[in-house]
Amino acid sequence: MLQLVDVGRQPIDAYAKIVGLEVIAELRQLASELKSVRVAHINATSYGGGVSELLRSIVPLENDLGLKVEWRTIFGEGQFFKVTKDIHNALQGAKKYLGADEKETYLNYNLINSRELDPKDYDIIVVHDPQPAALLECCRQQEETKWVWRCHIDTSRSNEEAWDHLKKYVLRYHKTVFTMKEFVPPKFPLVDVEIIPPAIDPLSPKNLELSDKMAHRILAWLGIFPGEPFITQVSRFDRWKDPLGVIKAYKMVKESRPNLHLALVGSMALDDPEAWEIYSELTALDTNDPNLHVLTNLTGVGNMEVNAFQRLSSVVIQKSIREGFGLVVSEALWKGTPVVAGRAGGIPMQLMAGGGFLIDSVEECADRTLEILENKDLALEMGEAGRENIKNNFLITRLLRDELQLFRSLVNS
Repeated sequence: MLQLVDVGRQPIDAYAKIVGLEVIAELRQLASELKSVRVAHINATSYGGGVSELLRSIVPLENDLGLKVEWRTIFGEGQFFKVTKDIHNALQGAKKYLGADEKETYLNYNLINSRELDPKDYDIIVVHDPQPAALLECCRQQEETKWVWRCHIDTSRSNEEAWDHLKKYVLRYHKTVFTMKEFVPPKFPLVDVEIIPPAIDPLSPKNLELSDKMAHRILAWLGIFPGEPFITQVSRFDRWKDPLGVIKAYKMVKESRPNLHLALVGSMALDDPEAWEIYSELTALDTNDPNLHVLTNLTGVGNMEVNAFQRLSSVVIQKSIREGFGLVVSEALWKGTPVVAGRAGGIPMQLMAGGGFLIDSVEECADRTLEILENKDLALEMGEAGRENIKNNFLITRLLRDELQLFRSLVNS
C-alpha cells in the first residue's frame, strides 16, 4: 500500500549551464522559506506516462533545495484501474460513465489506501489525477496538513456526470492545480485554483544530449536504420492519441515517399488496461508492413531509445484528439526536431512560438508531414525555433519555481 518510490539524487546546480545562474539563485531563494517542509506526492504508478516522469525529476530537486519530499504510489488491482481508466476517458469527454458498483469500487480502493496514510506526517500532500482523488475524503484529516489536487487532464469538456462525481471529492482540497485555465471545468469555482503547465527535464535520460553516432547505434539495435527516413509518434497506446489516424497519414505520405518508415513507440503502464487492446490492434497491422514498427517499453524501448527516436526522426507526430499537455512535443522540440501535432490540450501552447504545425485532420497531418520532409531548410528553421521556445518556457526549472511558489502560499496561509 502507498509504495514509496525510490528516486535518485540530482543537484539543482547541474542545470546552471542550461538555464543560467540567476535562475538557480531564484530557486534557492524561493526554497529558503521551505526548509524541512514535509511534502508527499501521491499518484497511481511509478512508470509509464508523463506524471511519473515529472515526479521522478522534480522530487530529487525539491529535496536538494532543502524540502523533505516523498513520492508514493497507491495500491490498485485490475478492477480498480479499469474503473479509473473509464473515469479518465469520461473526464476527457467520453459518454460512458460508471455504475453504482464501479463507483463503490473506486471509493473502496481509496479507502484502503487512506489507511496507510497519516496526514500528520506531512505539511503538504499533493494528489495527482483522478485515481487517488478521494483520499482526502477517506483520510483522518489533520487541520495543519494542506492538500493539493493536481489535474493533468483536459477536463474542459468533461462528461457532466463524471465531473459531478469527482467534484465532490476535489472541492475539499485547499488548492487545485490545472495545466491551463481552459482546462478548468465549467461552473467550477476559480477560488484556490492555480495554473501550472508541466515541463521536461533536460538532464533526464530521455532528454540529455546524445550524439548522432550513439543514437544511430541504438536504433540500429532495434532494427531501425536512419539511412532511410522515418517519422515517429511517442505516446501511450490510447485512442485519444489516435494511433490509427497516424498510420493513415503515414500511408498517404508513403505514396510520395515509398521508403518512409513509421515508428509507433508506446509505453505500457500499470494503470492503463485499455492500452493492451490498442497494442493488439497495432501489432496486427504491423505484420503487413515492414516499414511500420510498433515498439514498447516491454520490448526494450526505454528512455534512451525514445531519446534516439525523437532526435533522429525527420518529423515527430503527436496526433492527439484530446490531450492533457503532451510533454512529448516539448521533448521533440528540445532536440530540434519539427513536430506535426493535433490542435488539442496543451499542444498549441508548446507550438505557439514555432517548431512545427498544428493539424485538425488525417489529410492535413499527411500534407504537413510531407511538406517538412521535402523542405530541409524549413525543418531546420522549425527545429531551432522549437528548441528556443522550450528553453524559455518548458524546462523543469520553471515547473520547480511554480511548485515552490505554490508550497509557499500554502505554508503561509
